[in-house]
Amino acid sequence: MKAADIVVRLKTADWFVRKETQALWALLDGGAGRTRAVGGIVRDTLLDRPRERTDIDFATELLPHEVALLAERAGIAVHPTGIEHGTVTVRLGSLVAEVTTLREDVETDGRRAVVKFGSDWSRDASRRDFTLNALYAGMDGELFDPLGGLEDCIAGRVRFIGDPAQRIAEDRLRVYRFFRFSASHGGEKFDADGLAACRDAAGKLGAISAERIGSEIKKMLALPRVAVTLRAMVETGVLHLSHESIRLLHSYERRARRPDASARLALIIAETGGRQIKSMWRLSNDDIAAAEAILTVAHLLREYELYEAAYRHPAALADGVEVAAVLADWTDAGRLAVSEQLQSLDVPRFPLSGGDLVRLGMRPGKALGAELDRLEQLWIESGFALDRDTLLANVERSETLR
Repeated sequence: MKAADIVVRLKTADWFVRKETQALWALLDGGAGRTRAVGGIVRDTLLDRPRERTDIDFATELLPHEVALLAERAGIAVHPTGIEHGTVTVRLGSLVAEVTTLREDVETDGRRAVVKFGSDWSRDASRRDFTLNALYAGMDGELFDPLGGLEDCIAGRVRFIGDPAQRIAEDRLRVYRFFRFSASHGGEKFDADGLAACRDAAGKLGAISAERIGSEIKKMLALPRVAVTLRAMVETGVLHLSHESIRLLHSYERRARRPDASARLALIIAETGGRQIKSMWRLSNDDIAAAEAILTVAHLLREYELYEAAYRHPAALADGVEVAAVLADWTDAGRLAVSEQLQSLDVPRFPLSGGDLVRLGMRPGKALGAELDRLEQLWIESGFALDRDTLLANVERSETLR
């Protein structure tokens, strides 16, 4: 498809034509070209790629206090979310937009920058990370592309703007973003100059917060294809994972019908451990718990404890089968057979409660809980066959009786 035909997509995009977008654009003098949409929403519209995020980034010649004043006068909610860098967030109906004044860097230390505001669109584009992210759309639907980003989008090239080493020195997180975008938009092919700059910067990434790194890693693990990229990150010294972890991730990606971030994390934890990964990437307890549940299911399925897996972790079963297939090196037929058996299982509710044991004369407390757990395990191991009366007949009477 020709570039001219691709640009037409801007004028018909849902986010572009919605009345809230047009109203906000008009408020911020978009008709005079003083405010443009920028970045991911423009890039992915041109590429006809679906986006989970529905918010919009705007770049503007207006100063932050001018944006805030215009929004307040129009009754639009406004929040100074990044005012020191020229960003305010506005909300109009269901539309959330970050509006950032055109900037250029005055001073950077690899983590944060001192900026000054301006009105030069080309300078604003030149301070961004990659050419495919320096694309702007006006209120009239016209594309502003000062750095050849559209051509790189179409070709699937993830290319630093200007000198890669300088861009990385301004913000070292761009090393991780280079690999993420190379996976998501570059077909896991790496610009040679960018890759060399990332390799040179690998030993200088310690100042980046674990939270920022973890955020990038989570986004990468959710991509359809990322194993080649993770291997490249290991080879350049940017990522510290074992060769076995990379092998498992490659195997998983070849086998899985729909690769999943939590399943990938489970395979990494299988080699590295949940505590170390949580510390290294500052992942949430929920992130680690989801991955560990999948790994637990995988271990149970490898031991053919299907009833235990189905009862204890029903939400993790599908991913657990995929992870078990990788860890145990099952054939496709073996994986399918386990999946079908799990699907055929009817998992009932455990027929006993603590009240049943109290009525038998047991004292409430830890001993009662332990006995209930023991009976539940017997019931699971029976394939859910033991009924309530049989379980009650198996209660171990001891000093816990009144």
